[in-house]
Amino acid sequence: MAANYWASTQYRHWSFTRQELAAVRRPLETKERSLIQQYPLPERRLLSIFFREQITKLGRRLQLRQQAQATAQIYVRRYYSKVEVRRTNPYLVLATALYVAAKMEECPQHIRGVVNEARNAWPDFVGSDSSKLGECEFSLIAELNSQLIVHHPYRTLSDIQAEFPLSTDEVASAWAVINDHYLTDLPMLYAPHVIAVTAIFLVVALKAGAPSVASLKASASSVASLGTASTSTGASGAGGAPAGRLQEWMMWVAQSEVDMEAVTDCTQELVSLYEVWEQYNERTCKEQIARFVKARGLDKSA
Repeated sequence: MAANYWASTQYRHWSFTRQELAAVRRPLETKERSLIQQYPLPERRLLSIFFREQITKLGRRLQLRQQAQATAQIYVRRYYSKVEVRRTNPYLVLATALYVAAKMEECPQHIRGVVNEARNAWPDFVGSDSSKLGECEFSLIAELNSQLIVHHPYRTLSDIQAEFPLSTDEVASAWAVINDHYLTDLPMLYAPHVIAVTAIFLVVALKAGAPSVASLKASASSVASLGTASTSTGASGAGGAPAGRLQEWMMWVAQSEVDMEAVTDCTQELVSLYEVWEQYNERTCKEQIARFVKARGLDKSA
């Protein structure tokens, strides 16, 4: 495996600026405009929440660890940047992504077992023919150009603890924030270490616990101001920087030379995610997906 993220296919082929990622998606959106208008779907992040819930559901049935499920989410996001979701059976794609991710994360599952559990989880959308999952696997790997190794922020989170000790609650909360970032485009925009630093910042700023939208907004503003302050003062409290644990963290970040503008952007993206999450409705997602899957006979291909 590519031990160095900067030499990996993830960085060289699947890392974009926001403008570049929009340009990747634009031709597909233009080409499939009539299909998109015919079968409206929830906003991308809301759909990602639904997809994660389904991956978690199947992952638990297969007793797969979190990193394999996170890898599957990355595969799904990459795949749907190149293939219109309405031309697929998303349930089959999710099962396939998890099947491939399990192999890559060294916790392989037999294809028959994955198909059986997927059928139990989604009986209206997945059949018993394992060859369909095999065909979908071929399509998934082809669209991802066989670039399947994924670097995650979890490892960086563990590495940082050696230099900046975190409590058990802080680690759990940072882990949860990292899990949530897979619901956004952040994995295709920033390096894993930036995500890990952002997660720890939010947790330390909020003194652990579940993030609220209001406090996340305040944290985002703090990142922007502290980024400049930490460069010029070593995060010594200039510009009204909070004292205590957060100040210690900002001093560590300043010394590590992490891109604070990137941390700011990641924080703002998470703020936006938690805001839009309030609009999430599982039933709406399920019904809108079922509409195009059934209407276009995509369940028959599963």
